[in-house]
Amino acid sequence: MSVAGLTARPVRDTAGEVVGRIVDLVARWDGAAYPPVTGLVVRVGLRRIFVPIAQVAELARNGARLSTVRVDLRDFRRREGEVLLVRDVIDHQLVDIDGVRVIRASDLYIVRLADSYRLVGADVGMGTLLRRIGPSRWRSRPTPERVIDWGAVQPFGQPGRPLRLRRPNAGLRALRPADLADLLEELGRSQRQELLGHLDPQTAADAVEEMQPANVEQLLRESPTEQAAGLLARMEPDEAVDALRDLDADERTELLAAMPAEQARELGELLRYPEGQAGGLMTNRMVLAHPDETVAKVRQRLRENLEHREELDEVVVVDEDGKLVDTVPLFDVLLLAEPDQQMADLVAGRWPVAVAPDTPLPTLVEKFVQSRAHALVVVDADERPVGRVLADDLIDALVEALPRVRFPRVVE
Repeated sequence: MSVAGLTARPVRDTAGEVVGRIVDLVARWDGAAYPPVTGLVVRVGLRRIFVPIAQVAELARNGARLSTVRVDLRDFRRREGEVLLVRDVIDHQLVDIDGVRVIRASDLYIVRLADSYRLVGADVGMGTLLRRIGPSRWRSRPTPERVIDWGAVQPFGQPGRPLRLRRPNAGLRALRPADLADLLEELGRSQRQELLGHLDPQTAADAVEEMQPANVEQLLRESPTEQAAGLLARMEPDEAVDALRDLDADERTELLAAMPAEQARELGELLRYPEGQAGGLMTNRMVLAHPDETVAKVRQRLRENLEHREELDEVVVVDEDGKLVDTVPLFDVLLLAEPDQQMADLVAGRWPVAVAPDTPLPTLVEKFVQSRAHALVVVDADERPVGRVLADDLIDALVEALPRVRFPRVVE
């Protein structure tokens, strides 16, 4: 049955007399994949009353028939966990987990399952929208042109009355950060904040890293200071610094002050380096080791940095003065070496590709091309490692530097 089609349909008592008309359907968000319909909002004269589904003998396309002649004529008041399907869901933003997209429901469908009515699908077809605004005789006829299984939907509420699930759709947790970033960019402000609230903090930070810079800037400005600072503190340092650079000085100062001291100091140091140079592109996330350390000890240090595994593909070996000696691939550390071996045994004796913090972007590109390296180590004037420029960060910088391609308009 079409939820939109049920609106304005008559509600009859046991004698067949019309007692009112359906205004809305109430569902309870109890964590079930297909929420149960718990009652009807019915207009009786000038009142809007609630009729529990237990008092409905039959619900069909032409309206509802009650199993009792007595109804509670007190005005309807929404209770905790209740959702109005017409008011709160139809024409509001939803997230299709399977299709990884933001949609709007033109209609909702319910079916009777055993002794209950359940919300089972959202119709996003244009034909359904036309049916709703057409003649009243069309509205009750379901036209399932493009229906999405409700089990694959994460709903969001209207501004001022967020629609929250007690248990977020598990499908959200299965999405990749890039997919979540696409959804965040498509949602409105209040819905975007709600989606972030459904994600664990690290997943939210990973998703923000994948967003376009302009959207990250907007997100940080619209978020409460503590929330924005928390996202930045969990992002990879180079990504967080890029986001901070797009804000004005006062905004940066406010966000850094709201972060834990260690993260604020780390990001503050990176912000000193200008954009377009190695220092401005690098991440200071590194795993350092001394030649006399055992492989087992370095492996433990890698385990402590598991959350940053995407940025760590090698161990940076330094001498007792902190000067760069070599870089050792993780493959060698984790698979080829024995736990009791020293890191000195893995040093190949080749000088790794290193650059100064002020190395410009064109030179960095040349270094990458010549060395075929996955990363360049950035060293200070004393040859101490201060960071690494990763290949993907270099690509991001190149893409931003490229001029926009404009295609000529074809004139027929």
